[in-house]
Amino acid sequence: MLVFATPENATPIELVSTSDLQDWREKQSALVLAWADRSKFKGNANQFFTVPDESGFPQRVVAGIGSEISVESIGSLSQRLPAGNYFLEDTDSESIYALSLGWGMGAYEFTQYKTKKPNSKNDVCLYVDPEYESVNEELSSMNLARDLINTSAGDLLPDQLEEAVQKVCDSFGVDLNVVCGDDLLERGFRTIHSVGRASHSAPRLLSFQWGPEGAPEVAILGKGVCFDSGGLDLKSAAGMREMKKDMAGAAITLGLAQLIMYRKLNVRLHALIPAVENAVSSNAYHPGDVITTYKGTTVEVGNTDAEGRLILCDALALAAESKPELMVDFSTLTGAARTAVGSEISAMFSNDDKVANALLEAGDVTKDPIWRLPLYAGYRGFLKKSLADLSNIGSESMGGAITAALFLEHFVDKTPWVHFDLMGSNTRTRPAHPFGGEAMALRAVFHYLNARYGTTG
Repeated sequence: MLVFATPENATPIELVSTSDLQDWREKQSALVLAWADRSKFKGNANQFFTVPDESGFPQRVVAGIGSEISVESIGSLSQRLPAGNYFLEDTDSESIYALSLGWGMGAYEFTQYKTKKPNSKNDVCLYVDPEYESVNEELSSMNLARDLINTSAGDLLPDQLEEAVQKVCDSFGVDLNVVCGDDLLERGFRTIHSVGRASHSAPRLLSFQWGPEGAPEVAILGKGVCFDSGGLDLKSAAGMREMKKDMAGAAITLGLAQLIMYRKLNVRLHALIPAVENAVSSNAYHPGDVITTYKGTTVEVGNTDAEGRLILCDALALAAESKPELMVDFSTLTGAARTAVGSEISAMFSNDDKVANALLEAGDVTKDPIWRLPLYAGYRGFLKKSLADLSNIGSESMGGAITAALFLEHFVDKTPWVHFDLMGSNTRTRPAHPFGGEAMALRAVFHYLNARYGTTG
């Protein structure tokens, strides 16, 4: 864990990069070099060894950071060092933020369902100057998303997701707008209602606004499918197993909104989360149904398991009405995106090259990797082989992430727009990225928004 205070009885951590290794070795005693060589220390990220004092207790830790400072440089040390208090020795101010954030990211644990708590890595404490306490704002926003993604669907259906959004809104004095159940039909949000009506937890559209009225408007949206059975086009048992995370887009949207409000970005924020369970019941929507969307476009349901784009299309159309400067949506939308870029990279689509290029750069800076895929106009025809204006699936089996993005693009009305199709969880533990729910693209998008709009004070 992180402790923002002057270190007390803490062991120093000396940081060494791969480029500085030789200079560092020339300044060390024979004893330290012997420990380094015994540990095969090369200065690589997350390598470390301890130097004992005369009594055998650790006098200091020497840790590698790799070739450059990032959240990954010491991102696994909080899980691997012995219990105790530590501090970063002789570290420049520009590096402390990223290093302490990475430490905190790696220390994350989700133990809600453990009856016997494991040995907590909260016993490994990194003391950081209180000047950098804002690290906690970013960390808590990420961990909010992680916690929601990791929570089982039985404890996080649309009504409980609403409670989580309400809690954040209450923290910042923001009014939450909720359109729920049959009221969705009255307002024209028929796709959200169709997808979620078979659940005992009614479908709903959650939205709130924050920030100065005259500030540039930014809309962020997240797919909130709290559990996805596939509907009548039922998933396999294996395909359904991890579908509690199908609301990761909503979780990331909420975490990003929290961070924007913490940091008081100079934006008029509009956050929208359509929340549903794609369940199976006697009133479930059917393959072949034709739904009139909020925009007025009719959509034929080619497959009930392509539900995320259906709930997002109504929310996108609503957000576009006020002509924001930028719209960003997050969703666990397609397996095709995972096939294309794997589970650790966020696939990005955008209708604005300038925004997309800046986000790619932000992903590199924050080590929150993004890869842009094309909105290839030639595939639009695959969505029009339908009785209605559009189908919710392409007529070709290939390029599924692209046709899904093209479907969503239809509803943004040429507003500058970015769509993230992401995994939402880590399939393995890596430095700063423990196994389980992950707030993918959150830090990259925040970095971009902060650089573009700045803060109000």
